[in-house]
Amino acid sequence: MLKTIAQALRRAVHVLARPVKSDRGRGGIVIQPYRGYGSRKEVFLMGRVFKQRGNISGAQEGALGRDLMDIARRLLRRGIAEAVLTARFQGREQQVIADRDGYFHVHLQSLQPPAEDRLWHHLDLKVIEPLGAMARGDLFIPPSTARYVMISDIDDTVMYTGVANKIKMLWRLFVQGPHSRVAFPGVAAFYRALHNGVAGTEQNPVLYVSRGPWSLYEVLDEFFHLHGIPIGPILFLRDWGFTPRHPFPRRREGHKLALIRDMLALYQEQPFILIGDSGQRDPEIYSQIVQEHPGRVLAIYIRHISHQPERHQEIEALAKEVVNAGSTLLLAADSFAMAEHAVEHGLIAPEAVSEVIKEREQQQGEPDLKPTRKIKRNSQKALERGELEETLEQGDSQDTPPNVVVESEERERRSH
Repeated sequence: MLKTIAQALRRAVHVLARPVKSDRGRGGIVIQPYRGYGSRKEVFLMGRVFKQRGNISGAQEGALGRDLMDIARRLLRRGIAEAVLTARFQGREQQVIADRDGYFHVHLQSLQPPAEDRLWHHLDLKVIEPLGAMARGDLFIPPSTARYVMISDIDDTVMYTGVANKIKMLWRLFVQGPHSRVAFPGVAAFYRALHNGVAGTEQNPVLYVSRGPWSLYEVLDEFFHLHGIPIGPILFLRDWGFTPRHPFPRRREGHKLALIRDMLALYQEQPFILIGDSGQRDPEIYSQIVQEHPGRVLAIYIRHISHQPERHQEIEALAKEVVNAGSTLLLAADSFAMAEHAVEHGLIAPEAVSEVIKEREQQQGEPDLKPTRKIKRNSQKALERGELEETLEQGDSQDTPPNVVVESEERERRSH
């Protein structure tokens, strides 16, 4: 038991030290750009300017002592309030000022369209007050082949984190580490299929939103790489800002909704696919989006992995908005049901389903594939009769919730 705890603590130390290793021991002023995104006309990028100590010589790379020193360097980081930076992209320059924690936002319009021969483009950053740092940020700009934009939650949608259980979430994030953290079976293959599209060459944008802090950015980035999940901009809602004066996370209500609205405005010529989970506020947020932008959402996938009677009302409200907007909603416990639905609606290639099943088998053995209950014709009347809630209540708390698709007649006609 003691050995297991010691190993877990050692992993925690290594994970917490990893973000500082990425700067190769630099001290002084450092710019940390996060992956940005944009269109052919404008780009956005967020980052942070901070001060940190350099490496102490003599410590062996990978040793516990070196990791502890790197954690100390990370804890001693201090955001540089009101740092002044210049950002340059495609012949356009902008001056930005960091906030009190050192975070900054760049919004630049391009003088000329970016090159079409690559997805990722570079934006140059330089701190001009105080002097001392330069960096290059990466921006994802969709090609003309992209057919839709996908926005996905991370927590309990891509990976098991137990957002509703904060202790469990922190244990998985900081102790188990990216190698041990469990991705939902088949999610990587499904997201790759959405990125590739039905033609296999669409390279549709994949954007991730989360309620987590920016300090988890590098850990999640490595998690995506390890599991083969398509890399894309990760948009957080807040920095947790743990300080003696602010020992608890700062609440930033409504920011997730605002981020999705911003994406809809930026990619105004593209339809969207929204993916989330039933545990937090995704159904309420997506319901608002569908209501505000009828016709813009091709499909909504909600990962539904536990019986939560108190959430049925919010899910039912989302289903009604989806039907009214002529879209489709799938409540699914597994990625296979999502992939199967996406094939039926011409969103991904048919062969992607077998890839999802193969990945599931590698992760958890022979999959127990459950059928999908469909509420289609006269969906609005069926919802008013309580058919969705009745379906969700089937089985007991030990069973996996059923897969249910709610679809408007208009959407059903378009998919055939």
